[in-house]
Amino acid sequence: MTTIMKTSASVLLASLLLAPATFAQEPIKVGFIGSLASDTGRSTLRGAQIAIDELNEAGGVLGGRTIELVEADTGEDVTEGVKAYEYLAETEEVDFIVSGSIDDVSLGWLPRMVEYKIPTLDTWTSYIGIIDKLVEDYDTHKMYFMNIASDEALATLYVDFGKDVLAKKMGWKNVVILQEDTAFGGAINGLVTQLLAPEAGIEVVDTIVFDVATVDFAPIFSRAQDTGADFIYLISSVNSQVVSSQYVKLQVPMAMTGVNVAALGQEYWEDTGGAGGGISTLSPVPSVGFALDPKSKEFADKYIARFGDSRPKFPHFNGFNAYWGTLQAFAAAEEAGGFQPLDGWVGAMLEQDMVLEMDGKPWLRYAFWKPDEIEERTQRSYPHNARFDITPPYDDGSPSMVVIQWYEDGTAGVVYPEKFATGEFQVPSWVPQ
Repeated sequence: MTTIMKTSASVLLASLLLAPATFAQEPIKVGFIGSLASDTGRSTLRGAQIAIDELNEAGGVLGGRTIELVEADTGEDVTEGVKAYEYLAETEEVDFIVSGSIDDVSLGWLPRMVEYKIPTLDTWTSYIGIIDKLVEDYDTHKMYFMNIASDEALATLYVDFGKDVLAKKMGWKNVVILQEDTAFGGAINGLVTQLLAPEAGIEVVDTIVFDVATVDFAPIFSRAQDTGADFIYLISSVNSQVVSSQYVKLQVPMAMTGVNVAALGQEYWEDTGGAGGGISTLSPVPSVGFALDPKSKEFADKYIARFGDSRPKFPHFNGFNAYWGTLQAFAAAEEAGGFQPLDGWVGAMLEQDMVLEMDGKPWLRYAFWKPDEIEERTQRSYPHNARFDITPPYDDGSPSMVVIQWYEDGTAGVVYPEKFATGEFQVPSWVPQ
């Protein structure tokens, strides 16, 4: 098999379907690790399942072997996540793992990955600290890949949004941060705090940290108002619909943007009881309100036809990541002759580079940063991280993120960057201007 370099999605899939139709006795096992009760977890599971079914229906891989998908539920709990990884490694003896885990859970099972040396693809976690582990000790962690832009890339996009829209267009000069007490929350807070003031000219006047089990946000919003800040920056990946709906119901007289995971899914409006208008958030792509290229739409249509009667009715970004990432992992396995020896598969995986086009122009890109590459804007390396583009005009493939907004009529659109915009940023009707 030849390495896939900047090829189309159809060529990627075709290259995987050249294996003989005679199936071997032993299947290749793929493990899913993530929360089976969460929309993000199910998106990853279903994306991987669709990719695996396509490969099996076309004759299998690696000489006609079938692929079997097995599940391990983390319940979004660190301890359960460690047990789940051990189960996949020791009981199921999987060859490859696709993760839909949240940051804290991935950090929990990471030492087990190192111990078992199982190639693992993370489709949801964006914690830069994991990528830093590859920077610091590459050989130990080289079986790990993250096909979502990491936190630092996310932060640069938000700084640009802050500079171009919040500061320049809206005239806002200071912000109060509402941060959940998680590794994800702490990482995003640190990056935003360090970058907003010097690069966007927006001063962070206070940070309010809250527990993920908080159900009454009235005192927190009151404290936020008392700071006199121009707007709120929310960082919430767990139970985000609670803070979102209370913001609307309490008619908090400050605009609120940031990172709100609940708002990334089509069920957001239903989950907030229709009290979700005005919320804007960073989102990986493809996002709610994002214009889909033909190949992404083809996958989304398959997903809807198969899973559209249960939530999530439309795949989250990590469902797309799991689909394309699973296909790329098996393309690499075909080239390397399997997932072991590890060096062969890792080398082949690093060469996977797929560009999806919209109207004949690059729209999304699924590729990875190599260990010896330096990203121009941040002047650092991101080994095995999704190859993001954080410099306008974003002609080198995918943006790291986009900013989406839910409007008060229940619709959503991309509001930044301009290249991908399907709507305009709006301040909620109850917020004084």
